Amino acid sequence: MQTYKKFLLAAAATLAIGSQAVAAEKLKLGTEGAYPPFNLIDASGQVVGFDIEIGQALCAKMKVECEVVTSDWDGIIPALNARKFDFLIASMSITEERKRAVDFTEPYYTNKLQFVAPKSVDFKTDQNSLKGKVIGAQRATIAGTWLEDNLAKVVDVKLYDTQENAYLDLASGRLDGILADTFVQWEWLKSDAGKDFEFKGDPVFDNDKIGIAVRKGDPLRERLNTALKEIVADGTYEKINAKYFPFSIY
Repeated sequence: MQTYKKFLLAAAATLAIGSQAVAAEKLKLGTEGAYPPFNLIDASGQVVGFDIEIGQALCAKMKVECEVVTSDWDGIIPALNARKFDFLIASMSITEERKRAVDFTEPYYTNKLQFVAPKSVDFKTDQNSLKGKVIGAQRATIAGTWLEDNLAKVVDVKLYDTQENAYLDLASGRLDGILADTFVQWEWLKSDAGKDFEFKGDPVFDNDKIGIAVRKGDPLRERLNTALKEIVADGTYEKINAKYFPFSIY
């Protein structure tokens, strides 16, 4: 009997060790931490936001532990390729240029680009009306690229390291307007800092596909795609969406 008990204890210990080994996989989730409501650092120093909650839900489906790591936007793809994190979920637009450096999952939401300017200003968005205006955008974003490709000869384009710094210059009067993702602007317009501003004109680009980036050839891409399908199917995505927006952004 004593021998049998020892056998059971040894078997239980082996199972426990095996379970720990299975649960031990850890991944690093990369993001910017300066793009509310998608990713930001709160008053307690925690990285929070829509991107983070989606990333954590994907980690739960993949049964891995995920640590959040932040990086400056300008160097965020090089940081991924330097293995500072394993996947990048930072509201990044899927573009042909970026696809040469990284692989993307299927889109986890779709955005639009739209101008914001003071409510008190008659701000029209045709080229004749925009001529000579100073327009801001975050550097190395699809909004900044769109401005440079389409309006560089018409407006004075000012690019910023973070979206928050662009808003500061808009609020101080150093910019006539900003072009950025509609959902990011929507969040800022609800804040005290943005209460005197509003959307101007229709979106100039309405098919901005946002994906999760991984290193080229990394099989993690398919694991993330599978997990994304699962959180959409079981309602997890919808619950996270509803915490941030009163409409679907999927």
